[in-house]
Amino acid sequence: MSESEITCKNCERDFDANFEFCPFCGQKVDEQLTLGVLFYNTISNYFSFDARFFKSFIPLMTRPGYLASKFIGGKRLLYLHPAQMYLFISVVFFFVFSFVAREQTQKLDTALKSEFEHKQEYIDSIKQAVSDSVKVADLNKQLKDANVGFQLDESGFKVLDSLESSQDKKVVETGFNFNQEAIDSLIAAGASDEVIYKEMGMNDGDSAFVRRLYHQALKFYKNRSGGSILQAFYDSIPISMFILLPIFALILKVFFYKKGKYAHHLVFTFYFFSFLFMVFSILVICNLIWKGFPGWINSVVMFSTFFYLLIAIKRFYGQGWFLSFVKCNVISFAFLMFVIPLAVVVMGLSAFMFY
Repeated sequence: MSESEITCKNCERDFDANFEFCPFCGQKVDEQLTLGVLFYNTISNYFSFDARFFKSFIPLMTRPGYLASKFIGGKRLLYLHPAQMYLFISVVFFFVFSFVAREQTQKLDTALKSEFEHKQEYIDSIKQAVSDSVKVADLNKQLKDANVGFQLDESGFKVLDSLESSQDKKVVETGFNFNQEAIDSLIAAGASDEVIYKEMGMNDGDSAFVRRLYHQALKFYKNRSGGSILQAFYDSIPISMFILLPIFALILKVFFYKKGKYAHHLVFTFYFFSFLFMVFSILVICNLIWKGFPGWINSVVMFSTFFYLLIAIKRFYGQGWFLSFVKCNVISFAFLMFVIPLAVVVMGLSAFMFY
């Protein structure tokens, strides 16, 4: 190596010392590692948070279908890659949404615990009322047999008779259809879960699926917490989106099968869902900052995303307004037919597997 050459610390190849960057790997010569450089490199490498993002952001929000058309047309370095844009914006959205999710789970836990406490107080008051009514009924029966002149009338005795008969119901039913008092006693005594399962109604021959249901029911009853289920559902949304994105692209392929390969429709899908997540992120931030943020604005903005999709389909696929409108409606409806069942399944799995 001559004196006019230096060796790249990254690829260890020699090049002219006048170069600011290595011509073989692109690393900057003698770049000092600082916090600023470390932070920038991290963001740039994983999210491409550079000039391409800002060049892509405005068209994404204001020109439906533009980025997808340009990317398909060959401009793949000028604008941010669709998958990178989706990844970055979705990370931003789920980070912002985590504050809302935490608040909702806490409210749900508080409401459920309050409901359980209220229900227990109500049950105790009913039992006390029944006990007192039975005593009154016995007293009035004695007064009636003794022909004392201040007994209750017949309607009063019917009420007391009904209350008296209710004392034979020794099982206090809950939403889980088991004896709440018995379960509370077993839990307080430190009984094993197997013993409690049998008290709840589980049989030895029940399948593993049924046993799992009893396990989840007991866990829910002990904790009085539905927030964990809701949080598990929220945590599963990013995974669900990786299922829904290809499905949406497949639906586009079905309706526009002559308009390019499946990858072309997937590019359109990435950019469209990037737009959706950005809109939702802005709405979530507005609602977090302004607690009294008008609900009608949320509704209008969310409804406007349909027209964004309509314009994007019109421009990207180059069809007339009427045909684009019809297909946009059918595509949206068909996609919802996948979203709703998937949401139910994910919610069930979240409660069954992860709670």
